[in-house]
Amino acid sequence: MKRTLYKPLGFVFLGLAILGVLLPLLPGTPFLLLSAWFFARSSEKWHQRLLAHELTGPMIRNWEDNRCMSRRAKQVAIVSMLLAGGASVIFAVDQTWLRITGVILLAIGTATVLSIKTCEDCA
Repeated sequence: MKRTLYKPLGFVFLGLAILGVLLPLLPGTPFLLLSAWFFARSSEKWHQRLLAHELTGPMIRNWEDNRCMSRRAKQVAIVSMLLAGGASVIFAVDQTWLRITGVILLAIGTATVLSIKTCEDCA
């Protein structure tokens, strides 16, 4: 039962993680971690593929082993959120309520990243 439900969910969240790289207000990292969680419980092959990938592997291992993010990953996440999200809020949105919503989402994302423990061996 888990395999038939968890494996497709792993792909759904992997797709959302990829979209999160491309879309400024959609966070990619939480979806990537969810994808890894579902694959760890349903498809060892896909879980190992994510762990073996040079970009996703270290982040997933840090999270699975220590529930932490490297200082570099935090910096990249916050800077990219603020640059891409800020540009979207400033240049792509005309309505005030949408701008306020975008700023609130950016603040929540930034606060979430900052609240995660920083890996000491990766800092």
